[in-house]
Amino acid sequence: MGEVHHASGTTSIKGTGVVAGVAYAPAVWVRPRPALPEVGATVAEDARDQQFERFTAAADTVAGRLAQRAETVEGVAAEVLTATVGMVNDRGWRRTVKKNVAEGHPAEYAAVAATQKFVDMFEAAGGVMAERTTDLKDIRDRVIAELRGEPEPGLPDIAGEGVLFADDLSPADTATLDPAHVVAMVTELGGPTSHTAIIARQLNLPCIVAAGPALRDIVAGEPVLVDGALGTVTRNADEDSSRTAVAQFRERAAVIAQWRGPARTSDGHRVQLLANVADGNAARVAADTQAEGIGLYRTEMSFLSTSKEPTVEEQAAVYRKVLDAFPDSKVVIRTLDAGSDKPIAYATLAEEENPALGVRGLRMARDNEGLLLRQLDAIALAAEERGEDAPTWVMAPMVATESEAEYFAALCRERGLTAGAMIEVPAAALMSDRLMPHLDFVSIGTNDLTQYTMAADRLSPQLAYLTDPWQPAVLRLVKETCRVGELTATPVGVCGEAAADPLLACVLTGLGVTSLSAASTAVAGVGAQLATVDLATCREVAAAVLDTSGADTARELAREMLLG
Repeated sequence: MGEVHHASGTTSIKGTGVVAGVAYAPAVWVRPRPALPEVGATVAEDARDQQFERFTAAADTVAGRLAQRAETVEGVAAEVLTATVGMVNDRGWRRTVKKNVAEGHPAEYAAVAATQKFVDMFEAAGGVMAERTTDLKDIRDRVIAELRGEPEPGLPDIAGEGVLFADDLSPADTATLDPAHVVAMVTELGGPTSHTAIIARQLNLPCIVAAGPALRDIVAGEPVLVDGALGTVTRNADEDSSRTAVAQFRERAAVIAQWRGPARTSDGHRVQLLANVADGNAARVAADTQAEGIGLYRTEMSFLSTSKEPTVEEQAAVYRKVLDAFPDSKVVIRTLDAGSDKPIAYATLAEEENPALGVRGLRMARDNEGLLLRQLDAIALAAEERGEDAPTWVMAPMVATESEAEYFAALCRERGLTAGAMIEVPAAALMSDRLMPHLDFVSIGTNDLTQYTMAADRLSPQLAYLTDPWQPAVLRLVKETCRVGELTATPVGVCGEAAADPLLACVLTGLGVTSLSAASTAVAGVGAQLATVDLATCREVAAAVLDTSGADTARELAREMLLG
């Protein structure tokens, strides 16, 4: 990304917008992280037990503090904080600290060295595991601050309104921020699938990630204009025009809040809008929105901390909580999208050279078919009392070949389940004419499809300009998938983050996508935008962006054509 100077004297810093919205307020920076200790002198042997006791007391205090915060919030925020408490209490981390102390290191450095060991492991794994390095560094810093008697790093007290800036926000900070005071968030690092982005979507708070080191020039108290849709932070913006832009955005937001489904274009073309969920709690939240059902239930998120494979009955009980939130609607369940980048103790390989290209998703069934069969049995058991008007669709991640699609579909049909596949590998899009005759539906996972198409890690802030679903190469693969879907009468959905972008939703509709599944807070914005345009316009805009040179050009052209 970078900094752009304008003739008006304003300066724009470009990042990756993950939640649309406009805000104008003084910049507020998170409290600084503590300086990390160096190795230092060796602790005498008779004082080492005391050092570990210091660490244990500090870690317990931090865990208790986070647990108290978890009790004051609900939904995703509570889940994130509880997960962070689990990391502070992790036996492996504490054992490593103890080992370091036993070797003569002070508590502070022992915690740093132990954390670095796990950070290196997670970064090597990549994917979702790499995202957790922010969490690890956060608990490290909190414990060090506690050991030193320093203020806890993180959110400052904000009087009035402020735009929150940080190198990267920890889950604990993001989960407890107050939208009454924080009107937008901007981070130097991060990615569109980070905890920051996920909770920002839940709060419907304008958010930009991966804005780069230029952010550091912004000083606390400096007024800034943030546009989450464009991914821009503007310095020296005119106050009157900035406040007008905020007022106009809030007017649009009020209109969106009043929107009621189901979603249609202005000439009556139906597009099904669904919600992405991780568990029963998220499903219940989604049920209170305009979402018509669930388009992606990420089953692996329920088992990330499970060491032993649940029985069929235990799995069914977990799935039933999601199904019960939408008793009369379609629910699309994804089988385990696990791999060494998103490890499940009982399911995945311990280590791989390149997890993103490794044994994950459906590929696990080659060596452990029973795992897939038991999950499908559990889904069928959970769904057996649902009516005909509440279908249960099941899709496999990481399908790449016709034989994989045929294999998975047969297993689903043996159990009376509607069979589908994720289109997230370019090969699946290019071979969709061979896959779809075996399937009842497909769903395009734009997060991974973009990553694999552009050969760019979706979690890399340096490559965020490539991992943008507006990339014409990605949209051309979507078009090809939709073309085949129309020929074979196969529904084609999108369940990646692209579906949450109201303008991109119009483009996807124009390409032939029949359903869009996103964070439940994004549903109304997408539906309201679709209602303003007819299908012919969607198709015209889609054709135009396919012929652009890159993501930024495509986005700007669509904005001009759809919004004027």
